[in-house]
This record gives sequence, structure tokens and C-alpha cells, in this order.
Amino acid sequence: MQLSDFDYDLPQHFIAQEPLEPRDAARLMVLNRQTGAIEHRIFRELTDLLRPGDVLVMNDTRVIHARLKATRATTGGAVEVLLLRRVSETAWDVIVGGKRIRRDTVLHFPGSSIQAVVLEEYEGAERRLEFSQPVNDLLHDLGEVPLPPYIHTRLQDKERYQTVYSRQEGSAAAPTAGLHFTPELLVALRDKGVHLAYCTLHIGLDTFAPVKVERITDHHIHSERARLDDFNARLINEAKLAGGRIIAVGTTSARTLETAGILSAGGVPARPDEISGICAWRPVIAFERDTDLYIYPGYQWRVLDGIITNFHLPKSTLLMMLSAFAGRETMLNAYEIAKQHHYRFFSFGDAMFIA
Repeated sequence: MQLSDFDYDLPQHFIAQEPLEPRDAARLMVLNRQTGAIEHRIFRELTDLLRPGDVLVMNDTRVIHARLKATRATTGGAVEVLLLRRVSETAWDVIVGGKRIRRDTVLHFPGSSIQAVVLEEYEGAERRLEFSQPVNDLLHDLGEVPLPPYIHTRLQDKERYQTVYSRQEGSAAAPTAGLHFTPELLVALRDKGVHLAYCTLHIGLDTFAPVKVERITDHHIHSERARLDDFNARLINEAKLAGGRIIAVGTTSARTLETAGILSAGGVPARPDEISGICAWRPVIAFERDTDLYIYPGYQWRVLDGIITNFHLPKSTLLMMLSAFAGRETMLNAYEIAKQHHYRFFSFGDAMFIA
């Protein structure tokens, strides 16, 4: 398939610049992936759409203060550093904004004694930095939470770019489908008999990296750290065997669950199409490892029965994943209907429930 197969027109005014209050006041498009039928609801009405015995699987990653201001030691030129992934106590993979940031370039961070040197140059603006000391505990003072580049309005409450259940620090971006949940909504779902399960996927480079190849199979997904623990894997397996639906909150939860499904069937995430089996008595297994699972139309789903998601960018791997789940034409038609009904798009926008 071609990249152009996943393009659609989106005027700027559809891109939400601020989150709604309260969180669960966002609109919710309900899409039946078998029939293509669409309903228009409010997110808090999710309690009417889920059944006792269903499992919501949420990514509990937390966004770190990953955007840092720096200067070149030799010239004083301004540099912006976006932390993507910690690879040791003092080394990070990053994206840099600035001119001629080459190997051995030394950076200073104003207001501190910390400096960093470029260890490696990778494709585009990606680099590996070695800091002069561990910076994990200093990020709240050194940096700020990075918002997506299409959001131009200053966010007054930084917690609005965190889910209410975020716990594991490590992401460069929020799992935005989860931003719609409130503590009250989670309690109401639990009281109805819906199981709440958690996984972790620390979101990194591919949130920011556009697809640049026309044939989508030529695109490569970068690895991101993912984890599903024993307790949550058991909860998911027992619910699935009892007839409950497994519903991912966001594409990052979907990737984590499908990685666990591929591993359960004896495969590895990088080569999912070579694995034909689905383990009926154990749909997922616990794991902690990097995943570079790339899901596009033709993918064989192993675990998911539903996805809660936001509306995604044209030509993005996230739209490809949803097209694999519901069908490309069905998804593009739903997006056109969303525009007709004035839905809000992207990170602070409205949501879809696809089942």
C-alpha cells in the first residue's frame, strides 16, 4: 500500500489547541467496524457502551520534562534538546534543534553546571548525548513538558497533558486517548464490572517522526520500551477466556498488547506476519522488552476486540494501525463524518471507540 492511501484533508481549525474541561466532556464517535455504523456520544457515556467482564487496558506511562534549553559551549548558539530515551545512567537518545550539532559538540544547560557531549549522530536530528551527571531527578527544574508541534496555545495546567492514572515516568509524549478519563469515570466503570488493567509503553521517536517513504512497508518503526506485568497479563487472559472484550485505551496500549500476543504465540514483535498462531488459552504473556511492532493493513490481530483512540494525523502510522483494525475505507469515511460534525482532532481533541 502507498502512503497516499492514508492521506486526508484537514484544515487547521479542526486541530484542538486546548483540552476540554472536564476531561470526560469530549465527544465520542462510536464506530462499528463490522458494519461501519456510527453513533455520536459523549466520552463519559462509555459506561453505557462497555459490558461487565470487559477489560480496559491503559498505558500508565508519565510524560517527563523532556524539552531542555541548551547552548553550544563554543559559540553560545541556542539549542533545544528533546529527551527520547535513557540508555544508561547518564546517556540519552535525543532529538536536537540547532545548527551543526555534530559528534563531540559540547552543550551547556543554563542555570545549572550540567553539560553534555554528543556521542553519536544518527539519522536526521537524532543524537546520543552523554551528560556530565544523571539528570533524571533534575528534569523538573531543567526542562518542561513537551507538547506536540501542532499545539500553539500555552498549556496553563501541565497535568492536563498527563493521564490521571500516569505512574511510570519515561515518555516524551502522552498516550492521549487516556486524557479523557477522570477518576470518577474509572470508578463508575469499575462499579459496573469493567476490569481496569495497565501496561507501560514509553513513547519516543515515532510520535514525532513522519513517514517519508511512499511504500508503507519500507517504513521502519523505532523501538520503544514496553511492559506488561504478570498480574495484568493474568487479568487479561482470564477475562478473555470468560468472554470479555479486551479494549486498548490508545494505540500504545494496542501495540503493547499485540506484542504480548505475538510473544505468547512464540514469535518476536519485529516479524508478526510470520506467526500464524493465536494461543487461545493464553492470549498474552507478561514481558518487558523493546518493541518495534509496526501494524498496518493485513496485520493479523491476536488480542484486541476494541480500541479507544483520538483522531490522528494524515499519513501517520497510527492511522495505518486503525485502518488495519477497522478497514482503511471505513476509517477514512469516519474521519470525513467527524469533520462534517465538527469533531476536534489530535492530542487535545475528541475520541473514537472502535469495536
